[in-house]
Amino acid sequence: SRMRNQTALTTFILLGLTDDPWLQILTFIFLFLSYMLSVTGNLTIIILTLVDSHLKTPMYLFLQNFSFLEISFTTACIPRFLYSMSSGDRSITYGACASQLLFIDLFAVTEFFLLATMSYDRYVAICKPLHYTTIMSNRVCKNFILFCWAAALVIILPPISLGLGLEFCDSNVIDHFCCDASPILKISCSDTWLIEQMVIACAVFTFIITLMCVVLSYIYIIRTILRFPSAQRKKKAFSTYSSHMIVVSITYGSCIFIYVKPTAKDEVAINKGISLLITSISPMLNPFIYTLRNKPVKQAFKDSMKKKCTLLKDVKV
Repeated sequence: SRMRNQTALTTFILLGLTDDPWLQILTFIFLFLSYMLSVTGNLTIIILTLVDSHLKTPMYLFLQNFSFLEISFTTACIPRFLYSMSSGDRSITYGACASQLLFIDLFAVTEFFLLATMSYDRYVAICKPLHYTTIMSNRVCKNFILFCWAAALVIILPPISLGLGLEFCDSNVIDHFCCDASPILKISCSDTWLIEQMVIACAVFTFIITLMCVVLSYIYIIRTILRFPSAQRKKKAFSTYSSHMIVVSITYGSCIFIYVKPTAKDEVAINKGISLLITSISPMLNPFIYTLRNKPVKQAFKDSMKKKCTLLKDVKV
């Protein structure tokens, strides 16, 4: 084998979004606020589903996990970027970069499977209401959640483990604000063809399998709802699952946008912009979408607020 005159790469440089100082300040403020909102909103949902006895149904168990995934997903990406923007230190060690990539992918893929599971849960609730408690028992739900995590691991480990063997000779500059597969593959001097195909295959597989589940569930749900005799019942049924539909549309919509590739030159800038929105906006919106359109969650929130207020009054007295 030909001896290579190269040292093993230990750090990467993450270019971030922009070099414009004003834009950097704006991005920092925007990301900091959206991150705080996202964590608070999703934590609120997790706490409510844990403490409120009315929210002990499968739907809220899934929602609780979804919120946990959203917090994990933004936390894997945003705080690190905020740190590098505020300190000006853009370097990231090889190990930190690999683990960031692993976690971001794990949480993202798990989230897709969870969305598919949640749409199946809504399907059972609306199309087979009498059998709901037997079909979606607690054990079944926990198995579903385990399956989502396991499936994600099985899907992302092959391309990531292959990626650990990549060599970087000419450049260590990643044109992104977090360690993402495509900008890393771009700067490697190894032959990346196989990994690129695997990454595309895994992404497409995850996307299509989960989207098919979601779409099929929705077709059945809408058909069932339209057969309801009373307008009141139709309205109530639509409102229960519309929040899930909005979240699904945002998640799948933004991904379709990334994979329908624009021209190579604009691609990086556009992808960075969309990644930024996916990692900051979606996780921030989800708690609001779910709570604003969901009576039991709103009620639970009001109840817990009342309890807090009475506690405070008692303390003051």
